[in-house]
Amino acid sequence: MTDDRAAAFLALHQGTGFVLPNAWDPGSARILAQLGFPAIATTSAGIAWSLGVPDGGALDLDTMLEKVAAIVAAVDVPVTADLEAGYGDDPQDVARTVLRATDVGVVGANLEDAVDGVLFGIDEAAERIAAARDAAPRSTFVINARTDAYFRSGVHDPFDETVARAQRFVEAGADCVFVPGVNDEETVRRLAAEIPAPLNIVAGLAAHLIPVPELFALGVRRVSLGGSIARVALTAVERAGRELLESGTLGFLDGALPYAEVQRRFADGV
Repeated sequence: MTDDRAAAFLALHQGTGFVLPNAWDPGSARILAQLGFPAIATTSAGIAWSLGVPDGGALDLDTMLEKVAAIVAAVDVPVTADLEAGYGDDPQDVARTVLRATDVGVVGANLEDAVDGVLFGIDEAAERIAAARDAAPRSTFVINARTDAYFRSGVHDPFDETVARAQRFVEAGADCVFVPGVNDEETVRRLAAEIPAPLNIVAGLAAHLIPVPELFALGVRRVSLGGSIARVALTAVERAGRELLESGTLGFLDGALPYAEVQRRFADGV
């Protein structure tokens, strides 16, 4: 069953483009799956925030995989996990992380090429992807290699660095390349043309928002949301709390799903 889901997930990357929303708990995953999304990603940021800690490595691997496993169990669609930088200092640590992720049922993962704000050297980063690929053979697990060249200061030419890293990651076994931090149409178009694999762009992260259909037209094949949907949910909580505290009114309930409807979303067999 997991291999079938992995094959179905990999096939999505060969089409004209798909949206991959990011869930942070079983409830958010179930609602997104019910809406008709063909696959779900997890968000390390959303999971961390739901536990009251910041994103960026505050959670250990055991805790992260526990939360990811609960998301996998809640839905019938393929789930890919945000595994940050692989939770380890060397490539074999990354391989063990990927194996543990497959054990909880995920069919893919994001793997970053930076930790604590510092990029790995390109050779080391490629070795980490290769170790992940050895741990999870092609077609059984979709590796989305993330490069943070646009996020890190000191990179002389982020475009050239991104393309060079992407080429090495694909050679090492990556199925898709994830480039966050890009928010102008021309750069997205050039990246899609130069990177020899499906390109993943995160929507909603930058101030300049590029609509999903336009990203597809530029050559993007996978559009994810990162922690954006989780941010929307937390913003709604903050606004509701502020209104209650400051005026005691209940305007925040306008448009909210009725209790019975929420119950129905989580009923067995739905």
